Amino acid sequence: MIMADMMVEIEGSGKHCHVTRETLDILYGEGFELEIKKMLTQPGQFVSPQKLTLHGPRGTADLSIVGPCRKVNQIELSFTDARALGFDPPIRDSGDVAGSSPCTIVGPKGSVELEEGVIIVKRHVHVSPADAEKFGVKDKQIVKLKTDGVRALVFDEVVVRSGPDHATYAHLDYDEINAGAIFGNQPMGEIIK
Repeated sequence: MIMADMMVEIEGSGKHCHVTRETLDILYGEGFELEIKKMLTQPGQFVSPQKLTLHGPRGTADLSIVGPCRKVNQIELSFTDARALGFDPPIRDSGDVAGSSPCTIVGPKGSVELEEGVIIVKRHVHVSPADAEKFGVKDKQIVKLKTDGVRALVFDEVVVRSGPDHATYAHLDYDEINAGAIFGNQPMGEIIK
């Protein structure tokens, strides 16, 4: 069993997208506002019932839109998703889409050709300011995340993301969740500095 005071809950992150206000206007019509289907654990963020269709070199996928609108368009895939659709995206921090894979996204009112935007997001742990102080970590620090169980793993190169808009949760994509058999109610991991 993991026995430590630097424990965080682990959440799985499936394929989804973030869009700019301008892109949402094209995909759904000018002035359209995303609705809230489910609030997420990160303050102010939500899954919308609105979706878009991602067109890749070898296929398409419907993606949930996570709101609110952002400064850049970003399509987040796992390696499994990317290979199935024919993409070869880089692994990046969220928001760093410069030079990433291009794609076409389609909504009910229009489509947008993105010159960049498809990435695999680096594994990361959101840490509230209070927990950052308690754990002795800071924003952009690289840590490890140790899991427990029948397929226990230590994930390296985990980026700490900390600030007033962060609640303490580790985010792994579903390839990583499946590799570690990180299932069940409130799976936990230990931050290792």
